[in-house]
Amino acid sequence: MNITSLTINPALDKNAKVAGLVATQKLKCHSIHYQPGGGGVNVSRMLHRLGEKTNCLFPSGGYTGKHLNDLLLQEGVNTLQVPVKEWTRENLSVVDEQTNLQYRFGMPGGTLYPSELKTIQAFVDKQLKENDMLVLSGSLPEGIPTDYYARWIAHTSLKNIKVVIDTSGPALMEAVKEPVFLLKPNQKELAELAGKVFLSSTEQEAFALEMIASKKATYIVVSLGARGAFLASKAGVVYQSTPSVAVQSTIGAGDSMVAGLIYAIKNNFSDRDILKWGIACGVATTMSEGTMLGSKTNVTKILNMIR
Repeated sequence: MNITSLTINPALDKNAKVAGLVATQKLKCHSIHYQPGGGGVNVSRMLHRLGEKTNCLFPSGGYTGKHLNDLLLQEGVNTLQVPVKEWTRENLSVVDEQTNLQYRFGMPGGTLYPSELKTIQAFVDKQLKENDMLVLSGSLPEGIPTDYYARWIAHTSLKNIKVVIDTSGPALMEAVKEPVFLLKPNQKELAELAGKVFLSSTEQEAFALEMIASKKATYIVVSLGARGAFLASKAGVVYQSTPSVAVQSTIGAGDSMVAGLIYAIKNNFSDRDILKWGIACGVATTMSEGTMLGSKTNVTKILNMIR
């Protein structure tokens, strides 16, 4: 089973620190680092650290797109960039050293033209073979229809592609109209899928199992914030708490969790161990600054803590 990640709205992430945030003052930034960003990009980066090869596919425009691709190549990630007219967006995260709080500024993605979307589809189609996995992760750029991911799920169904979906808002609501392999909402998103503002723990379990029974998903992993997560499948529900660590950054933690889940599923682990690997990869990433993501060493450390 080959894995292809599609990041339709990638980003070049810039991370910096300031001595203190003061309104209207010119603030001197230091400790500047650039990292690749975007849902599927981070999933591919984390899977590479776990020893899994992927095809990391994304639209790339301008100097920022080239820089993003160069950074991924430096990490050893196999990239498939589709040239586009609009420059790849930049995101910014700033840590206030007085409070150690992190401020995140996300920029909208540029327009993708119909011809560029067709090229992206051709690139992905060329990679996908029967029973492969397609990771659709991250936000949609400006002007892209909210059913973009749903169209991909329907498009790949004839090849029995295992689709992993990790997005939010209207794009998520549209995506679940098609059956997927793995779905990773948080508590709020799960409630929205159920048409509610809030679900109790019992209601969360029941709704996730209902989606499994109706074959809307094979696996559903629901993030519970600091309390960990639970995994629902046809075998039932398992929970895993999150160990306490010193958090440096939460950027990419959800993407890393998806990578851990995929790694464990591909290696035929039990449901309990699938969830443990997802938690371990997510927590390991919170131990790194900016968008550096978790190291294999820290993943192993967390696995030992939760075993």
